[in-house]
Amino acid sequence: MNAPLPAFQEFQMAFGRRCRDPRRAPRPTGVPARRMAVYEELLFNNITGFLDTCFPVCHRLLGDARWRSLSRSFYRDWRSPTPWFREIPREFVRFLRATRQRLPAWFGDLAHYEWVELAVDTSDAKPEPCDPAGDLMAERPLLNPSLMNLAYDWPVHRIGDNYRPRKAKPTQLLVFRDAADVVRFAEINPATARLLDMIAGRQCTGSEACDRIGAESGCLSSEVVRHHAADILQHLRQLGAILGVHQ
Repeated sequence: MNAPLPAFQEFQMAFGRRCRDPRRAPRPTGVPARRMAVYEELLFNNITGFLDTCFPVCHRLLGDARWRSLSRSFYRDWRSPTPWFREIPREFVRFLRATRQRLPAWFGDLAHYEWVELAVDTSDAKPEPCDPAGDLMAERPLLNPSLMNLAYDWPVHRIGDNYRPRKAKPTQLLVFRDAADVVRFAEINPATARLLDMIAGRQCTGSEACDRIGAESGCLSSEVVRHHAADILQHLRQLGAILGVHQ
């Protein structure tokens, strides 16, 4: 049998339960209702402030009442493993994926897409030394360390006040922070996504990645793949998604 908690820990647990769920959890003994209400509102508003800032489109499309109810469910039910405030939006995305909520089918993808902008903007990943003018086909391209190569079931970059999709449409997007610390977005096709995955995972030259993609396809020659890949890689370098080649 577990030993009972010390009185101060019992109080802390009761106080936390009340803050998370004022409607069902009893108020701790000795705490005035007015003071308890201040903590309840302060803590909830603190959490929702991060959510409102990170997910403006999700908030707007749900409406204030449904958004507040969803935020309350997250605040009440989700047990976050991290104490960092900046991780609250990521935990909200995990909450949406792990729990059943009556939401549009595309909502989880949209929330992740909105979170990605914050994640890229606050990324502290540092680039490796590189040759910015190196040959991307003959040498190993160096990807922007903030780059996220994303695949969604829905066209999340188009969802907004005037567009809410009824049917899924697989969508590939790149999100990264450029040299001016501006978060950039680019829609790509599955072939480009695969090319970048190959470069990131295998640390191979552009030509080697093309050879492997041609072999995977079973119907495209390496020469055909290389012809298109050279232009794609150069374009991504101009955008800032590729920084150059490894030194």
